[in-house]
Amino acid sequence: MTKHRIYTMSFASVYPHYVTKAERKGHSRAEVDKIIEWLTGYSAGQLQRVLDEEVDFETFFAQAPAMNPSRSLITGVICGVRVEEIEEPLMREIRYLDKLIDEMARGKAMEKVLRG
Repeated sequence: MTKHRIYTMSFASVYPHYVTKAERKGHSRAEVDKIIEWLTGYSAGQLQRVLDEEVDFETFFAQAPAMNPSRSLITGVICGVRVEEIEEPLMREIRYLDKLIDEMARGKAMEKVLRG
């Protein structure tokens, strides 16, 4: 079975798109980083290292310091698919991140985005 293309893409190649989406809607890179930290446990320094080393998505999630146990509370549709119904664990993690960025960009309060 071949891997999905996104698994081998560098996280650094997609990260600017998350930031651009946030900034277009009046949000900041710091808010994107806060979402990533909440989901994965990466500190600012660790995230910068991941970006500098151009780590792929598979490695990004495999080496995440502390995946948030509350991420299972993330539900809804992203890219036409319900995130809670995605069976492939890595794809579900990627879509969780997409969903959180999307909710923030749509104006949802950060405490609700972070399931707080």
